Amino acid sequence: MRVIVKLFAGARELAGQEEIAIELPPGATVGQLRERLAEDHTKLFPLLSHALFAIDAEYCDNEAPIPEFAEIACIPPVSGG
Repeated sequence: MRVIVKLFAGARELAGQEEIAIELPPGATVGQLRERLAEDHTKLFPLLSHALFAIDAEYCDNEAPIPEFAEIACIPPVSGG
């Protein structure tokens, strides 16, 4: 299945784009998505272990399955004061 991952903040800056299309097997999890992003988009690697992922506007862990046609967001850690 093809999923679109929307990138925010530092992830958007590192990737140089607002979203990334990724091919995953049906029933793939967020953890598998994280691994594929690290392989295919090495510039994102430093952020991925700390980034949060959301499916249809709800934060999820690595075990969460990705439904077909879901809206996926990658939200990197943010620093500031």
